[in-house]
Amino acid sequence: MRQIFLDTETTGLSPEAGDRLIEIGCIEMVNRRLSGRNLHFYVNPERPNSEDAVKIHGLTDEFLADKPLFAAVADELLEYLAQAEVVIHNAGFDLGFLDAELTRLNRPPFTQHVARVTDSLAMAREMFPGKSNSLDALCRRLEVDNSNRALHGALLDAGLLAEVYIRMTRGQESLVIDAADALQGDVTLGTADFSTLPLPVLQPDDDELRAHEAVLADLDEASQGRTVWRRLVA
Repeated sequence: MRQIFLDTETTGLSPEAGDRLIEIGCIEMVNRRLSGRNLHFYVNPERPNSEDAVKIHGLTDEFLADKPLFAAVADELLEYLAQAEVVIHNAGFDLGFLDAELTRLNRPPFTQHVARVTDSLAMAREMFPGKSNSLDALCRRLEVDNSNRALHGALLDAGLLAEVYIRMTRGQESLVIDAADALQGDVTLGTADFSTLPLPVLQPDDDELRAHEAVLADLDEASQGRTVWRRLVA
């Protein structure tokens, strides 16, 4: 399974108003392992940056003046992305800019060049409803180190997104996969029967029973006698 984690930086917020791409960063992952085969471009947008955008990404008009146009990198980008699943955080934003650039070149929309697009922001909102799900917030929540993110950068952010995605999609089975990968040669994972294994039952001592009853009494008092366990006992 080949996945590309993609991020962009732009001159502003609206491709409809003429804002353009200025940076594209791609991180490749194959079978949930970073391959090291990444792609990164700075792009001359042929228009000035907005001041607010420069505060976010730090890429000035002077820095971008000698960079290639999108038309010069489009073929390499699309060849690299071909038939991959592309993961983007808040995909609608980046796709708006990518589609606008492709339209200028009379190319089909972005989704027609790749296997599929996955929006990691939509995934995060399902996993963490009602919480902030920005990339920074997810890094904090999932313990991904983003201490180097003083400014936004497409390649840096794509790398952070890859780490966030792995943590968001790692299930119980991943522990077995990681253990197997660490071994040399063919590995056969067997099953174990725990049905005959005796399970010790630890009984509370008198002090623990008294402490437990004190907690229950406090809860009973706070709920004005409406605790469920008291009604069940009665």
